Amino acid sequence: MPTQLSPLVRFSLMAGPIIYMVDSSVVNVAIPAMARDLSSPLATVQWTVSGYLLTSAAGIAASAWLARRFGTLRAYVVSMAGFTLASVACAFAPTAQVLILTRGVQGLLGAQLVPLSLGLLLGRGGAMRHMPASIGMIFFVAPALGPAVGGVLVGTLGWQAVFWINAPIGVLAVLGLRSPDLSALGLSGSRDARLDLRGMVLLAGALTAGTYGATQGAERGWLGWSSLPWWLGAVPLVGAYFIWARRLRVRDRTPAVDLTLLADARLRLSVGLCAVAGVALFSMEFLAPVFLQQVQGHSATAVGLALMPQGVTMGLATALGKKAIERQAVRASVLSGMALLAVSMLGLLLVGRSAPLGATAVLLCGRGVALGLIVPPLFGTLLSDLDAGRAADANTLVNAIERMSGAFGVALLATFYQARTAATGSGVTALHESAIALASVAAAGALLALGLGDKRHGPSGRSAEFAAADPGKAALVGASEPAISATMGRSHPKPSGLAGPVRNDVESVPPTVRHG
Repeated sequence: MPTQLSPLVRFSLMAGPIIYMVDSSVVNVAIPAMARDLSSPLATVQWTVSGYLLTSAAGIAASAWLARRFGTLRAYVVSMAGFTLASVACAFAPTAQVLILTRGVQGLLGAQLVPLSLGLLLGRGGAMRHMPASIGMIFFVAPALGPAVGGVLVGTLGWQAVFWINAPIGVLAVLGLRSPDLSALGLSGSRDARLDLRGMVLLAGALTAGTYGATQGAERGWLGWSSLPWWLGAVPLVGAYFIWARRLRVRDRTPAVDLTLLADARLRLSVGLCAVAGVALFSMEFLAPVFLQQVQGHSATAVGLALMPQGVTMGLATALGKKAIERQAVRASVLSGMALLAVSMLGLLLVGRSAPLGATAVLLCGRGVALGLIVPPLFGTLLSDLDAGRAADANTLVNAIERMSGAFGVALLATFYQARTAATGSGVTALHESAIALASVAAAGALLALGLGDKRHGPSGRSAEFAAADPGKAALVGASEPAISATMGRSHPKPSGLAGPVRNDVESVPPTVRHG
């Protein structure tokens, strides 16, 4: 297996997740300009974000089968090429309806990029056995850069630029993956991999219905007809998929996503803790921009730059925590991370309407350090005993669970924040109460982490190789969560019209801020 790859190949393998993560947030700041240029109401153009979110949820269901059937590398290249072409189509869209359609295609193809890239980089035939932590850090910085990059592009070149900027990156990435350096990966597909169409439809339906129901619940109420049938309907779809997948396993056939991974109690707990961490960590990806723009009145570009340091700390914490992860048990590391997460959330109680933006950015960096302590050992536990044949299922399963937990976590937090703002008339009070709620989630995660046991990530196991010896690899795994958070946390319309009496700490801000 190759341990050293050319810079172009490294760029190509990282480009897909990066542009997908950036694209999930960069479009938000372009919505007002799109609405103006395409002569469409904001409610219509907002579907360029919502449609991307929904098709991404549906597309994730196909990732495991595509990797098994066509090979991880080939599936990644095709998805990258398709995403690039869809980006160009978005830039040339003549109407809002065409733009919504092309954005949907973008989301459907982009959903494959993160799990397929992680499979190439982190699988047993991993393309980068010793990737520098500084490279992994890029994955954390990318989502935070989205609003800042979007603000600059829209302000100087127009909204079309947020799409066509993907073209040269995508073309270069596809050309880079024609390199013979990748010939030894052995990630070929199998003609014997049968398509589980029924299972794929059930799983995609559940993810799409749950995601749509969550977004509508936050915007229009959880018990209304526009949301209740959707999020409630996801439950029987998930149940039907479980039954169908079990039936296929009895027949010695492979379902769309193999759920026998969850038969191991340790893996179930690790997956659950990943979901808890995602909710607690990345709900702030929704709340922080809302508060900083609507209450403190900062621009979308300023907010994007303020959120960037936490991405840097996420990458650095993973690298700096290398020796601690080598010497500590998984349980100790996750417990420490959850405790730090709770403390960093409670630190937001110090933030008021006039708090300096830099001070808030420093407080948010605590989440980055917490991620470095939580995610690598959890994923080391998940992947340590899996062979290459089940790696695709594991990637898809974790991404799907993160997607659903992220959607509902952010939607519930948005509902809570709007309700408390309306009840108290203060966005500051709503922020403080939301921070206490997130700290409580982190504390619950710490209690769950007590059940992880004392399996150590020492020098002898694959867990050690994954989580400690190569901190850049751990950073890449954690980067799948910002991908989800960027999609989930920034896809809901910002609560610009909060009901009830509101004091002057919730200022009236320009439309580009309210909807950015």
